[in-house]
Amino acid sequence: MYITVNREGSADFRTVQEAVNAAPPGSRERITIAIRSGIYEEKLTVPREKQNLHFIGESRDGVILTYSDNAKTIGPDGEPLGTFRSSSAFLHGNDFTAENLTFRNASGQGTGQAVAAFVTGDRAVFRNVAFLGFQDTLYTGESRQYYEDCRIEGDVDFIFGPATAVFNRCEIRCRRNGGYLTAASTPETSPFGYVFLDCRVSSDPGMTGVWLGRPWRPYANVVWIRTEMDASVHPEGWNNWRDPEREKTARYFEFASRGPGAQPSARVPWSRQLTPEEAAQYTVSRILGGEDGWNPEKR
Repeated sequence: MYITVNREGSADFRTVQEAVNAAPPGSRERITIAIRSGIYEEKLTVPREKQNLHFIGESRDGVILTYSDNAKTIGPDGEPLGTFRSSSAFLHGNDFTAENLTFRNASGQGTGQAVAAFVTGDRAVFRNVAFLGFQDTLYTGESRQYYEDCRIEGDVDFIFGPATAVFNRCEIRCRRNGGYLTAASTPETSPFGYVFLDCRVSSDPGMTGVWLGRPWRPYANVVWIRTEMDASVHPEGWNNWRDPEREKTARYFEFASRGPGAQPSARVPWSRQLTPEEAAQYTVSRILGGEDGWNPEKR
């Protein structure tokens, strides 16, 4: 099934939500939603019953799916939305894929928690996608997720949640002094949390004191492998979220970081540098395979 979207007309639908609504539930076949360039200002939901949806944009910078709610926005019930209802896009269906587009929360810096994409579907894939926001840009629910050649921007805890997720060749960009790149809440029983492979950590000009992560919950698991880190990264690397008890359970590892922000000897003692043999175990298929042998590197 192939559905087209163009906000200017001359397509099946003018909004992405209309296209999602038109997709049959429970599909075992791929449903492609091709999105023409434009700014689509809509609060988007892919419900759990809509599976195998594949969003393809004309270009990453040309297709922008955006909204501007934040945690303090008053919802239809008269109450503040809070973090989890603030998202511009809710992606709950399994086997969701997005390519060549941008998810954005346009609420602005300093407005508090404002999620751009809230991802809970299993086997979610994002290729050449930008996630733009500030605090809490990308929520990763308890599922398997794969990000390839993506750009993720924010300032505080802007990649957060319990997912098992691989970030392959992605740019992680911090936009605040003393910001936090990750706030993982990995379950104790999960062998993998966030794994960054061959990524790049960058920042706005003049940023300093940026932390690689802090544990939102005990047993947070974040691994940076062969990452290029700019000078904004704090020499100690990791923050305990003002709770020394979390140092006992956090699973924070690095291997072969490079660049001015790579200072392994200065890292906090409760993090660890992996050996080459240990780092070799972090492959996409091993991290995400599960019982069904899923490997998103194989298209």
